[in-house]
Amino acid sequence: MNIFRLAGDMTHLMSVIVLLLKIHTIKSCAGISLKTQELYALVFATRYLDIFTDFISLYNTIMKLIFLASSFSIVWYMRQHKIVRRSYDKDQDTFRHHFLILPCLLLALFINEKFTFKEVMWTFSLFLEAVAILPQLVLLQRTRNIDNLTGQYVLLLGAYRALYILNWIYRFFTEPHYIHWITWISGLVQTLLYADFFYYYFNSWKNNIRLQLPA
Repeated sequence: MNIFRLAGDMTHLMSVIVLLLKIHTIKSCAGISLKTQELYALVFATRYLDIFTDFISLYNTIMKLIFLASSFSIVWYMRQHKIVRRSYDKDQDTFRHHFLILPCLLLALFINEKFTFKEVMWTFSLFLEAVAILPQLVLLQRTRNIDNLTGQYVLLLGAYRALYILNWIYRFFTEPHYIHWITWISGLVQTLLYADFFYYYFNSWKNNIRLQLPA
């Protein structure tokens, strides 16, 4: 554990809190992509298969439980809650997210550090997380009118990944033989997908104007 890893985890946690705050308090999921949330639920479900078999630390277990519970809770809210689901714009959230799953799975079967079920699923979760934000970004481009909480949610997700890159750089220079190409490349791809959003977010903040992404 180092400051970059801790900051990344806390930023990731804050993104979930912001989204749950929006959904639970305002009773609205407007501007949120159900497709992205379903992908994240799949990411955590396949990444944390070891939660009850391999104990690392209490902190690690608690964080895993939080992300598993929150991701499936968000999907439930958007699909089943009688008020929240009314605000879901399924006509705009049309990204075919199912077509992201199979390529990521095939890639994990061929590119992995160890060919075991848990290792392949862990690698699959990395590849899928790298592209899971795509439906959300496409939805924001289509709706264009982005509320503050939705913008903060996406910003925090991008910041979490950027902080993890700093964590990897720190560990590379401080830990001997620390090389994880699959994790690094997946994280870099994921961060690059946020680059356009970061530019428009900080531009809107700098000029004190409402955040809008170009169509």
